[in-house]
Amino acid sequence: MATTSVEMSSYRDQHFKGSRNDQERLLKGTTTLYVGNLSFFTTEEQIHELFSRCGDIRRIVMGLDKFKKTPCGFCFVEYYSRFDAEMCMRYVNGTRLDDRLIRVDWDAGFVEGRQYGRGKSGGQVRDEYRTDYDSGRGGYGKILQTKAVPNTDNL
Repeated sequence: MATTSVEMSSYRDQHFKGSRNDQERLLKGTTTLYVGNLSFFTTEEQIHELFSRCGDIRRIVMGLDKFKKTPCGFCFVEYYSRFDAEMCMRYVNGTRLDDRLIRVDWDAGFVEGRQYGRGKSGGQVRDEYRTDYDSGRGGYGKILQTKAVPNTDNL
C-alpha cells in the first residue's frame, strides 16, 4: 500500500514562537502550507484555482508588504485535511503559476502578523538584496533601487 506522507524540508521558520520540538510536532500534523516565489501580481483567485485541485481549502492568507499592504510574493494555504495538504505538496510544489516556479513547504500554522513581509523595506527579505531584475517581483532588489535613485538635492 502506498504511503501519502511527504518528506519535510530542512526549512524552519526562524521566528517561530516556541521550542524546536514544538515546531516539529506542529509541522508533522499541520494542514497549512507556505507558498513562495509568487509574482507580486498573482491573485488570491489564481492561487485558489490551482490549490483547490488538491482538496478543499479552509483559507488563503496573502503575504503583504507591511508598509504598503500590497502583495509581496508569498501566501499561506490552509486545507481542511492533512491528506489534501500532502497531495498539494506532492503535485503542486515546483509547478508554474504566473510564469514562475512556485515553492510549497509545510508551515507550522498561520499566526496573525505572519502575513507581513519581514524585510526592512516591508517586503520579503529575499527581495531586499536581489541584484537581478525580476518584473514579477517589483524589478530590482530594494538595495539596488535605493542606489539607483538620483540625488537631486544639488540641482
